[in-house]
Formats: sequence, structure tokens, C-alpha cells
Amino acid sequence: MSADQSLAPEAISFGGSADPYALYARLREERPVTRVTLPDGGEVWLVTRYAEARAALADPRLSKDPQRLGDQWRATVTQPTDGEDGSLVKHLLNIDPPDHTRLRRLVHKGFTPRRIEDMRRRVQEITDGLLDRMAEAVGPVDLLAEFAFPLPVTVICELLGMPLDDVDDVHRWSTALSTLVADEGGHAAVATAARQLSDYLADLVATKVREPGDDLLSALVEARDEGQRLSPEELTSMAFLLLIGGHETTVHLIGNGVLALLRHPDQLAALRADPALLPGAVEEFLRYDGSVEVATWRYAVEDLDLGGGHVPEGAPVLVSLGAAGHDPARFTDPDRLDITRPDASSHLAFGHGMHYCLGAPLARMEGQIAIGSLLSRFPALRLAGEVKDLSWRAGLLIRGVEELPVHLH
Repeated sequence: MSADQSLAPEAISFGGSADPYALYARLREERPVTRVTLPDGGEVWLVTRYAEARAALADPRLSKDPQRLGDQWRATVTQPTDGEDGSLVKHLLNIDPPDHTRLRRLVHKGFTPRRIEDMRRRVQEITDGLLDRMAEAVGPVDLLAEFAFPLPVTVICELLGMPLDDVDDVHRWSTALSTLVADEGGHAAVATAARQLSDYLADLVATKVREPGDDLLSALVEARDEGQRLSPEELTSMAFLLLIGGHETTVHLIGNGVLALLRHPDQLAALRADPALLPGAVEEFLRYDGSVEVATWRYAVEDLDLGGGHVPEGAPVLVSLGAAGHDPARFTDPDRLDITRPDASSHLAFGHGMHYCLGAPLARMEGQIAIGSLLSRFPALRLAGEVKDLSWRAGLLIRGVEELPVHLH
């Protein structure tokens, strides 16, 4: 019997913690791949060391297909919520080759580097407009509500060709779904959000089929590869993935990055003195306190040994990207923020392997423009209140504060 099998699952809580990294440090040292019990009672295997995390993210023995979850865990694990017809789960993060290969090729035909780079001027325009509005505020403002949220959600809505009038509904649905695991009694709200968002996106796809425009979703409708194209269900699920991944994570890349700077005045001063450090600083923000705490679900297709821990066939596996970013075996003095860190870009915040985030270039662009413009516009930027009073989001997937009150002047 392995050491991992001989130990009872450890009950842990994701989300809501100002500093989860002490727990991750202990798990890396004692049980780098181990069974844990989540707040809703589900049991999973958690990977916390960088080497094993990177390997797991690209390991074909860890499937992304929710159907590979073993029956003994199916009753306790909250899997990806799919609406009533499964239309939200048939995207790139929940399928394996050969379907994944086909879908990724088709999506690449619409989601091109050229299309993303063409957004740069528009991202700057939206940023400047939001900063202009914030400049008129008297007293503290919530940086998330007034800046970090409206910037990426406006960008992704325009990119997909979605009406901006629908932003509030989109935010409500995506916030419910991006927790990944609901707490006790919260599953009904998640299911309702999934159904409503599924219906909304299906109607949007149908509109783009009838009346295509100059937007990414229309380009995906028209995309073909060797005569194949995306089905209406695949288009709906891809729209869901791009919508959630295209703004929720960037909201907290901006929020966590700004908070990290405000908590480390020496690093803030260094970045103000040399704005050329900004690209590397964004990579360090992603490593130090990234917006995705754990990668989405994986399922063992066979019994396997990983990092000294035995993972049985059918078991659900979660890879902690946050823990990997603080592994001292990979990063020197990992609990220190250093915007000049030479190897920060080797973080796993965007994943690794075939499921590496398609939107990484867009997220990096938005993070650099948003944080650089904010610091340039408001030299007196500072926290309004104490760090200890900040509340952190609950849930497995997204790491970030609920609000970030700041003084601008």
C-alpha cells in the first residue's frame, strides 16, 4: 500500500483564503499528490508540486472527458455544469483527441493571432474611457467593479459580437459557474445559471448563423477544416468557453496584480520607474497570485502513480496551478514578489500541453494595457482600507477578491 493510500483524505477548503500558499507548502512537502475532501463532500486527488503538475497537465492518462469519472465518485463530485442538453460542456477543456484536435483546428481558424492583435487599439480605447470615468470619482472606488470587470467583459463581448446590454446577465451567470464547485445547497443556483446561459448562447449562435457579422463567433460559424465545421452545440459550448475564459480570469489577473503591487511598494516603485518591466511583471503576477487556483477536472483512465501517490482508475484529479507557482524546487524564493524574476513565464497559469489556454495572448495584452495605464494615470493609487479586511471569492476555480477599494488621488 502506498503512503497516499494509507492516509485518510484531508479536508481542505478552496477559495475564501487570503493566503492558501501555506497549506500548499505543507501538502507539497508531505503529500504532493493526495486525496482531499472538498467543502461539498467530494473527494479528489490534488496535485501540488510543479513537476508533477506540469506532467499531469499533459498526461494522456488523465482524460478531460467527464464520462471517464468512476461511478464510485459520481455521486459526490460536482462535474462541469452543462445546462439541460449538455450544450455547455462540449468544448476544448472537456474533450480528448481526436475530437479535441478537430475542434482546436477549427477554432484556430477564427481565433487567430492577427484578430487578437487587431484588438490592441480598441482595448486601449476602452481602458482610457474607464479611467476617465474613474477620475471623476470622489472618494474610494472599487477597482474591480469600475475597471477590472468592465474592461475584459466589454472586450470579449465585442470580440464575440454580443450586445453590451447583456453584460450584467452574463456577469451574473459566469460568476455562478466559475466557482467550479458550489458549496452545500448552492448547486441549484449553478444549474439555473447554466440553463439560462445555455439558452442565451444558443440563441446568439442561431442569430450569427442567420446574420453573420465581423466578429469571432461569426468567424467560428464559417470556419471549415477539410470540409468539417462546428455543430450548433459545439458553437454554443465554444462561445461559453471563450466568454468565461475571456473575462473572468482577466478580471482577477488585473485585480490580483494591482493588489500585489500595492502590497509591495518596492515593486510598485520599480515598475513606475521602468514601464518596460511591465510584460515580465504580468508574468510574475500570474505566477505569484494567478487568477486560476486550480485547473479544471481531469479523470484517471487507468491506475497510475504520480508523485509518489497512487491514483486509481476513474478518480477525479485537480492540478493546483497556484501551488505549482510557489514550488521552491522550481522558483527561487517563490513567496517573494519579484517583477524582474527571469523565469516567471514558466508558470502554469495558462496550463500546459494541448489544453494550453487559447486566450493567453489576449489576457496578457489586456493585463499589460490595463495595469500600465492605471499606474500611469493615477500616481497616487493606494489601497482604501486594510488588506486583512478584503474578502476572497469562494470556489475552486477563480482566485480573487470580491472587491478592491482604492484611492485614486
